[in-house]
Amino acid sequence: MNRDLFWLTDAQFSRIEPHLPSDTRGKARVDDRRVISGIVQVLKSGGRWVDAPPEYGPKKTLYNRYVRWAAKGVWVDLFEALAQSGGPPAQVLIDSSAVKAHRSAAGGKGGRKIRRSAVRAADARQRSTR
Repeated sequence: MNRDLFWLTDAQFSRIEPHLPSDTRGKARVDDRRVISGIVQVLKSGGRWVDAPPEYGPKKTLYNRYVRWAAKGVWVDLFEALAQSGGPPAQVLIDSSAVKAHRSAAGGKGGRKIRRSAVRAADARQRSTR
């Protein structure tokens, strides 16, 4: 196994397995552990589904399983069950986002010219005479 890839341990998968859907019809599902490990790898890396390493199996299988289980609410139920069973978390993380702005987003119209505020301009002596 490649050390850079994510793989669920036996203990982790044994906690997840009871919460997985078992009401499937038709062809038997491919290895759940391999597919879930692949889904976590793609989500963790922030990459595209097509860039998933081949060790996890077909990329289309990873994507389809993720989307179908999301529509059925499997992921939400799984996360809630795991969160309730563990007690209070030892560590809590807060995610933040950074948004790139255009290089001229900070400046106003007209570039770098310094202008007086409207209040100072109104109080100032007029420059032209009639």
